[in-house]
Amino acid sequence: MIQEMFPGKITAAAAGGFVALLSLFNMGGRFVWASTSDYTGRKFIYVVYLLLGAVLYCLIPFSGYTGSTLFFVAVCVIILSMYGGGFSTIPAYLKDLFGSMQVGAIHGRLLTAWSVAGILGPVLVNYIREYLKGRGTTGVGLYAPTMYLMAGLLVIGLICNLSVRPVDKRYYSSST
Repeated sequence: MIQEMFPGKITAAAAGGFVALLSLFNMGGRFVWASTSDYTGRKFIYVVYLLLGAVLYCLIPFSGYTGSTLFFVAVCVIILSMYGGGFSTIPAYLKDLFGSMQVGAIHGRLLTAWSVAGILGPVLVNYIREYLKGRGTTGVGLYAPTMYLMAGLLVIGLICNLSVRPVDKRYYSSST
């Protein structure tokens, strides 16, 4: 993606370094965002993930149109840090919402859905990219519609997150 958005500017080695940087920020986000959620609350941190994520996904094409690789990298590493943070924060958030009794079962279902998205998401991105490429689109235009779609999905997630209320404690099971 980075090589197509910035043609001729990014070598294969630089693209590999970019992927490594993304991995580091994913890992760091697991510590930073999860620790922050202990102070701000999990629901709030998910509002930040979803709202800021939507804005950042819209900024990816903008960075490509402006030709700023540094801005592109900065946006991407923040997104990946939030991905890692969301992954590490979700068990505690599930406990906040549903109590500790069924967190394992709920988390298992969530991870299954996350895995399906991890498989189907790249397939969808590639399908849209190939469709646009077949119509003569190049560079940023190959990915801009997908980024805007992702931003829209994050806004839908934000609305869902704001709609969810914790289960009343009287429904918690007293046995563990």
